[in-house]
Amino acid sequence: MDKYIPVAARLLLAQLFVVATVIQLMVFMNNPGGYEQFRVQLGMLGLPGIFAPLMILVQLVGGVALLLGFKTRLFAFVMAAYSVFMAFALGMSVMQWLAVAGGLLALAALSPTACSLDNLLKKK
Repeated sequence: MDKYIPVAARLLLAQLFVVATVIQLMVFMNNPGGYEQFRVQLGMLGLPGIFAPLMILVQLVGGVALLLGFKTRLFAFVMAAYSVFMAFALGMSVMQWLAVAGGLLALAALSPTACSLDNLLKKK
């Protein structure tokens, strides 16, 4: 039973990024000016427009990698750094993003987890 607790942690942390990105992309598709509004919001926070596609890419790739358990340790570190960036660059929900970063660092320490591509590839 204990080997599945890190799997649950991995899946719960991954869904945070994947679901947020899917919702964001749906908003962009349903609102013709949604992407530009997103870029403007980032600009008001002092971030250049290039951060808009980078943030979407990092959240989607990192979230899916965690979801599948692919290079879990690497992507847990990447997403922890991203979470710290989100906490301080956006200045919103700082404590929540730092808590997510802490969970990701714990996941990095526990990887590879059961039911992951890491374990499947390791056995070959």
